Amino acid sequence: MSDETQVNSPAQRAPYGHEIIQGYLATLDSSPGVYRMLDAESRVLYVGKARNLRARVSNYSRPTGHSARIARMIRETASMMFLTTRTETEALLLEQNLIKQLKPRYNVLLRDDKSFPNILVAKDHAYPQIRKHRGAKTSKGAYYGPFASAGAVNRTLNQLQKVFLLRNCTDSMFEGRSRPCLLYQIKRCSAPCVGYISEADYASSVSDAEKFLQGRTTGVQEKLAAEMAAASEAMEFERAAAMRDRIRALTQVQSAQGINPRVTGEADVVALHLEGGQACVQVFFIRAHQNWGNQDFYPRVGADIDEAEVLEAFLGQFYDQKDPPRQILLSHAIENEDLMTEALSEKAGRKVEILVPQRGEKAELIEGAARNARESLGRKMAESATQTKLLKGVAEAFGLASMPTRIEVYDNSHIQGTNAVGGMIVAGPDGFMKNQYRKYNIRGEELTPGDDFGMMKEVLNRRLKRLLKEDPDRDKGLWPDLLLIDGGAGQVSAVQQILNEMGVPDLPMVGVAKGVDRDHGKEEFHRPGTRPFALRMNDPVLYFIQRLRDEAHRWAIGTHRAKRSKQISANPLDDVPGVGSTRKRALLAHFGSAKAVARANLSDLKAVDGVSDSLAETIYDYFHAST
Repeated sequence: MSDETQVNSPAQRAPYGHEIIQGYLATLDSSPGVYRMLDAESRVLYVGKARNLRARVSNYSRPTGHSARIARMIRETASMMFLTTRTETEALLLEQNLIKQLKPRYNVLLRDDKSFPNILVAKDHAYPQIRKHRGAKTSKGAYYGPFASAGAVNRTLNQLQKVFLLRNCTDSMFEGRSRPCLLYQIKRCSAPCVGYISEADYASSVSDAEKFLQGRTTGVQEKLAAEMAAASEAMEFERAAAMRDRIRALTQVQSAQGINPRVTGEADVVALHLEGGQACVQVFFIRAHQNWGNQDFYPRVGADIDEAEVLEAFLGQFYDQKDPPRQILLSHAIENEDLMTEALSEKAGRKVEILVPQRGEKAELIEGAARNARESLGRKMAESATQTKLLKGVAEAFGLASMPTRIEVYDNSHIQGTNAVGGMIVAGPDGFMKNQYRKYNIRGEELTPGDDFGMMKEVLNRRLKRLLKEDPDRDKGLWPDLLLIDGGAGQVSAVQQILNEMGVPDLPMVGVAKGVDRDHGKEEFHRPGTRPFALRMNDPVLYFIQRLRDEAHRWAIGTHRAKRSKQISANPLDDVPGVGSTRKRALLAHFGSAKAVARANLSDLKAVDGVSDSLAETIYDYFHAST
């Protein structure tokens, strides 16, 4: 890839727009590459790619013939940046990467780009574990997925446990068992931890489970049916009944999938519905001739954008961090299908097909996905209308100048000051913005345990310092339009003091107090310099504020419990240098507990299998350094 250049605007600079863009044509050649359009404050307005940079930029230099969205973008353009690439495929990949990083205002932007879970059959143990896995595929084993959600994975794992009786416990738990756990009692595990099944028989069950996940279910069902018949012939009716239950569970997995295509073995079904300047993309994951769930996405689009541009941008951003399947079925054709196919094939290391089916099973899959996209967008638009009405009600109730588009709600959680945490949730026109939620571990050592005022001050201080650093001019949309604080006059006074000290005294803020008898519906609202007031018992805005406060409380409580659980389950051996999971298991198996390891003398530590003399000395010094 060649070097990037910031091209200065011509000496005879026009104010903005196509005349400035014309000035760049003399500096450009016909190379492929990526261009960025920037406004007067050097904020990126748009990122695009081109097979021929000069030809593409010349299109923007014309004063007419553009859609309303592109015309607005051209008028705001004050400068441009260019990056040449070796190939157009490379330009496509770079373009989508930059869009995700820079989030330009005029690009189609995939706003919800999370990773999807897989099922992992771990292969680093004599008795492989089957479990849910999300993130980088670093563990040794076979991965099956992706699934659309954790719920889809959990349902499949639940049924697979019934059918194949594979363990899902951790290796350390497996090694420490002396008798079967509850899963064996309820017929969800074959108890390999205590030798109730041989290694060969367990391996056969693992093989059957993998065949099922690969879509080869006929042989598995025939095998179970044969075992049931043999058990019945031998008068082993309890075993026959167990085989019957496993066959039933296997059938239930398949029927729960809903869609089980015969011809399509591996594909992502991607359908788009555009309406009223909003878009919904529905993705169905077809793997091993089974439906492994679906997920809807709502990319940011403009009112005058077409289906081809939305889908092309979606594919580029969606598969940026994900492995594409062998086939991608689309509801609408994209402009650069050959280029996208080449880019995705290069990423996957094998051939990837992009199809727009017109008939047959694949067309039926697209039709089903498109129907889901249409219905999902309809529900979202209805919810958005309701949310907008509520936000306008909030503005009226609290005397705000305009409807808030970002409300931040804060709460604390602790038990007598221990494991204290603060939580922030965010809500806006699209509902709860969960990717904006934040957790704060309370650090102040000088705080009195249980000092809610002090905790709130610390959280707000840290939040405002970050905002002042990241968005000092308050023009990037990061600042809240309203702060909701859990508390009454005291908390409001403390927060107002912080706002004054940080130089943002005008930031709207409301305290929500429990009110009389601490009952729902009797909340009192406190604002600086005004008397407390309440809303009508049946006011929808009151219910909305209650939902916000309850969500903040749930988030803070969950964070506190996670921190407390981590502290309870913490093992002193976790912090000893050089002691990993294998040596920790060996030490615990030898001594019985971490406390016994801490009390052991040096010669006893050296006697543990897998612990060298130098490591034994490190462990001994770690626990006896202060004695």
